[in-house]
Amino acid sequence: MKRRPFLLAAAALPLARAQAVPRLVTIGGAITEVVYALGAQEQLVGTDTTSLYPPAAQRTAKVGYMRQLSAEGVLALRPNALVATTEAGPPVVLDQLRSAGVQVERVRADHTWAEVQRKVQAVGRACAREAGARELQQRLDSEWNAALAEVARSNRARPRVLFILSHGASPQVAGGHTAAHALIGFAGGTNAIAGFDGYRPLTAEAMAAAAPDVILTTTQGIEAQGGEQKFWSRPELALTPAFARKALVSLDALLLLGFGPRLPQAVGEVHRRIA
Repeated sequence: MKRRPFLLAAAALPLARAQAVPRLVTIGGAITEVVYALGAQEQLVGTDTTSLYPPAAQRTAKVGYMRQLSAEGVLALRPNALVATTEAGPPVVLDQLRSAGVQVERVRADHTWAEVQRKVQAVGRACAREAGARELQQRLDSEWNAALAEVARSNRARPRVLFILSHGASPQVAGGHTAAHALIGFAGGTNAIAGFDGYRPLTAEAMAAAAPDVILTTTQGIEAQGGEQKFWSRPELALTPAFARKALVSLDALLLLGFGPRLPQAVGEVHRRIA
């Protein structure tokens, strides 16, 4: 009988651990979207400044820009886990978080559907909702297959699409190994710019050589340029077939380039609008 209190305490310990809910910080808007898609937002104690969707994510505590994190800012939120892409950093900060006992999950960003799957799996592990993550992945895989099937049914010629990143004063065009390049291909278009990877400044020579049928950009970029009329007023755009048709497609940056759970929606919408 003297050992009974000890036995009760020992028996209660696993139950207490099972009831503990991991506190989560997410770095990257698409990863934060996965948390909400899983219904795990109550576990979310902090996000980075790219986490803007759904709108509720904008009201979470912010730990800074994804490439300029500080260990102090993250640790102040007492997280058990942090999920980020390989684009997050700096690396020394992530090492400091690991040393402090935070579980750090990094998802490789390669602009494929497998990247989205890895994000779902990583969030499922981090917030102890792996069964829910498997169910979410099945639903998203179905949506993805439907989007690709819609593109495959099209018998039109693949339009030449140029993505312009115009959030600042010096617009740039997207080459290979970018989210924009991958998205254009998934949506049934051809990237009008070839021969380089990453982003380069937009020049008159590049516009004339690219001869895009459609310009693809973000709604944030259009706003930064002062609206569609101001966007089209750039003289180099007048050299393109897209200018004659005013063929412009703009979507929210996170939807278009985030490679998160809304990627099937982005592919379908771009496919229909670049026709």
